[in-house]
Amino acid sequence: MPAIGLIGELTSSPIIVRHPKNPILTSEQVPYNPALVFNAGVTKFQGQYVMVFRNDYGNAKLQALYSGNTTNLGLAYSKDGVHWEVRPEPCFNLGNEEIIRTYDPRLTVIDGRCYMCFAVDTLHGIRGGFAVTDDFENFEVISMSAPDNRNMVLFPEKIGGRYVRLERPFTVYSRGGSERFDIWISDSSDMKYWGNSELLLAVEQVPFANAKLGPAAPPIKTSKGWLTTFHAVDIDPSRGKNGWEPTWKKRYTAGIMLLDLDNPQRIVGLYKEPLITPDVSYEKDGGFRNHVIFPGGMILEDTGEVKIYYGAGDTYECLASAHVDDLISLCLK
Repeated sequence: MPAIGLIGELTSSPIIVRHPKNPILTSEQVPYNPALVFNAGVTKFQGQYVMVFRNDYGNAKLQALYSGNTTNLGLAYSKDGVHWEVRPEPCFNLGNEEIIRTYDPRLTVIDGRCYMCFAVDTLHGIRGGFAVTDDFENFEVISMSAPDNRNMVLFPEKIGGRYVRLERPFTVYSRGGSERFDIWISDSSDMKYWGNSELLLAVEQVPFANAKLGPAAPPIKTSKGWLTTFHAVDIDPSRGKNGWEPTWKKRYTAGIMLLDLDNPQRIVGLYKEPLITPDVSYEKDGGFRNHVIFPGGMILEDTGEVKIYYGAGDTYECLASAHVDDLISLCLK
């Protein structure tokens, strides 16, 4: 394979405003002692903000309780989307001898019910799943993909009478045997059986990626199209040790695009620069993995403000915002 072209320095768009209280959720706020809290799904549901976040923990009692798993999903509520009340125990965990862990949730409200997308590591590959809940105590698992697929997000309404999702298959053989993965789009009549799959966005279309792409927060509907974030990864072998791992050569950034309202397989506009890059200390220094931005929730407020919730450094949950008109303009310019 040809050598990877290095990306170089990147900076966040000037329209992005990080919340002054970042990180808005850390492991210290969670009563069951996780080591890392990040990559949350966030939405508005039944009159309040709801967050389901990823816990990575090293607590021996929890490992015994969850059959040796190192990850579960926690639950928090908020009145303002900034200050969070964490529930006293995890809210969701799939437990059987085949499943290793469940992680990276995304939340989408459709017809008054909250649907959660999640990734699952199993003994025989990585899968993506959907579950639905009305109270975050009882979850009905609707479907699970075949390996290897994950990073699934749902559109918040049917389009042309069908449910639509974005996803990131692990197409190792068809992409040269390297970590070079793209964003695909599929639809379904019942959310159980998915098909009509098409490539939506490839790595070579994104100037700030040289490794892989994946869906980020579930899309939000605007008058100009579906505003859609994605994560983009570039690799630089010179990065060496970053974070707690011996080596971490990747950088995760967030991009944004606009999809057609009636035909979301068509990209109306794509911002050719990153929307959010790891610029500040809690994103680029001292985390489990430095230089990581991973959006998992996006909320459009009545004021036009768009709240973007993202994991930082695989360690914290953070919040940034921008006006919806500015985000659309980035995509269309």
